[in-house]
Amino acid sequence: MDEQPDGGSTAPREDTAPQSETDPLPEADPPLDRRAELSEFLRSRRARLKPEDVGLPDVGRYRRVPGLRREELAQLAGVSVAYYTRLEQGRGQGVSSEVLDAIARTLRLTAAEHAHLTHLAQPKRHRRKPAARTQQVRSSLRQLLDSLTGVPAYVIGRRLDILAWNRMATALFGDWGALPPRERNWARLVFLRPDYREVFAEWETKASDTVSQLRMDAGYHVDDAQLAALVGELSMKSDVFRRLWAAHDVKDRGHGVKRIRHPVAGELTLSFETFALPHDPHQFLVTYHAEPGSPSEEALRLVGSWGADPSYLDTPAPPS
Repeated sequence: MDEQPDGGSTAPREDTAPQSETDPLPEADPPLDRRAELSEFLRSRRARLKPEDVGLPDVGRYRRVPGLRREELAQLAGVSVAYYTRLEQGRGQGVSSEVLDAIARTLRLTAAEHAHLTHLAQPKRHRRKPAARTQQVRSSLRQLLDSLTGVPAYVIGRRLDILAWNRMATALFGDWGALPPRERNWARLVFLRPDYREVFAEWETKASDTVSQLRMDAGYHVDDAQLAALVGELSMKSDVFRRLWAAHDVKDRGHGVKRIRHPVAGELTLSFETFALPHDPHQFLVTYHAEPGSPSEEALRLVGSWGADPSYLDTPAPPS
């Protein structure tokens, strides 16, 4: 983690700064194929709808495809079959927002899914490709993290990279500063670190949320070669990740509740909040807190006091 066991600040040392976007990754994959991503996303959303969901008769065994047919979806959305077919094949250049809105309504997309569809079908055009740069966290934001003495908090950036954190986050989740910079990434922690299966009492939910958030990032940045390399590596090393990625689910989990297991304090029920940072749309501040007066509030307070001594991480967990 950015801070050191002796109580240093969250400012990173020179040798542990977050990995630059220009740093080489092993066997970097080519960027994701936007047309393929759009095609697979639309197919997956169409397949999950049953005819009766949209008021169509169910012809049972005579249907040869799961979910809605292309012609059924096109009719319900008010577009031609040929037009929708081109869009689902990733060839819908110049598709209007009105058409995407109609398709989103017909497919019953959530707000997050609608946004994802728009990012894939209407990619923003840039006059020039921005130069790769290291994701930076403002010094005043690091000071804010330090000031949150009773609240575990951290900043995440592109690809779910963990960019900065405070002492309470160390006490709750472990010493990220001891990891190589490229390993400070939520997707890597969740899918490649067996110990993180024990951190989250509902690990399957955390895994699903992590993939959904990474999918949202991919919608914004399909041309990100480092993201493609991360997805490729996780797909090779984790069967669970590969299955969840193929589902094309996207969700916006800006807040919620997590049950977290601590090696000393046991299980804590904590609410989390995610705040988009106005200076950088790709950075988010995440905080955790316990309900006032709850057992988890007292446990979190004890976690904070133990966090001053990192040796607590080697303490066996209490019996359940």
